[in-house]
Amino acid sequence: MKFVCSKSNLISGLQIVQKAVPSKTTMSVLECIFVDATEGMIKFIANDMELGIQTIVEGNIIERGFIAIEAKFFIDIIRKLPDSDVTIETDSSCKVTISCEKSKFNLIGRKGDDFTFLPSIEKIDGVSMSQFTLRNVIQQTIFSISENDTNKMMAGELFEVDGDQVKLVSLDGHRISIRKVKLSENYNYKKVIVPGKALNEISKILSDSTERMVNIYFTDKHILFEFDKTTVVSRLIEGEYFSIDQMLSSDYETKMTINRREFLDCIDRATLLVKEGDKKPVIISITDGKMELKINSTIGSMDEEIDIDKQGKDLMIGFNPKFLIDALRVIDDESVDIYLVNPKAPCFIRDKESTYVYLVLPVNFTTVD
Repeated sequence: MKFVCSKSNLISGLQIVQKAVPSKTTMSVLECIFVDATEGMIKFIANDMELGIQTIVEGNIIERGFIAIEAKFFIDIIRKLPDSDVTIETDSSCKVTISCEKSKFNLIGRKGDDFTFLPSIEKIDGVSMSQFTLRNVIQQTIFSISENDTNKMMAGELFEVDGDQVKLVSLDGHRISIRKVKLSENYNYKKVIVPGKALNEISKILSDSTERMVNIYFTDKHILFEFDKTTVVSRLIEGEYFSIDQMLSSDYETKMTINRREFLDCIDRATLLVKEGDKKPVIISITDGKMELKINSTIGSMDEEIDIDKQGKDLMIGFNPKFLIDALRVIDDESVDIYLVNPKAPCFIRDKESTYVYLVLPVNFTTVD
């Protein structure tokens, strides 16, 4: 095999597929990136058996062939080369020669006969949306996925297509994030649970273009995302997702409408007094026309007031500040409506159409005069 490719194209391709290279595996060949130049195009493939990524790299193929190259060394070498054309060549003994201007590296590659390729998925009955839309809806929910592996459902997101609407749902036992977006046409109903890792990596690859589309296909065990010159395949999480509708309520005793940016900045300032690892709640007191936010820590205390519109009862309630910050950061609205019942019940941040719903459980606190 022999081909010539610009360093920038190589780096771009490697950065995409490296997201599917496992950090630890009993199958050493999976620590490699498979380079395939047998079909008139240069493909890079990586697969950790849960997530697989393939992308096409622009270049000039001189001699067709394929090779598996250990990802870490491959990426590090290409990254350090001069910004020029790179020639990658292999021989019958699997020696890989990487040369660029006056630099030349020799590596021992692998035939890759035992490399596990991406599963074959029939591309029928797919769903199409802009890359911008998919990237946004993932970023607006992904933070609520649980980092604890004890419950596999919490490590994934519900991905539901119903007619001309797609809904993503994530939860971690302390909060729920729900986003709904309109699609340009109607599709058949689909409901799957996608691992958070896969969605997180996809969101990093997708562009912010509203013109460039991503096509999504489903099987019983896999989901496939196809966009630009990249294909991403992920295993699905098997099982039944939580009954989210039972956790949502339209009842409230107190409703406040508040400037989103003001509220976010206020909580952000409060966290300056919290050491990393400390679990100090922000205490919110809601009265007519104003909301008072307090925090007390070993470092000091803070007290700030914000003007609000309030309906219903006065209320004092405590929250983990991080959970409020995560939700407020991904909302675009200038003001937000927050619905509350009592100090022990969850609050809901949602718009009138419920295109977004963020549920946050309160925390216990003790008041200090």
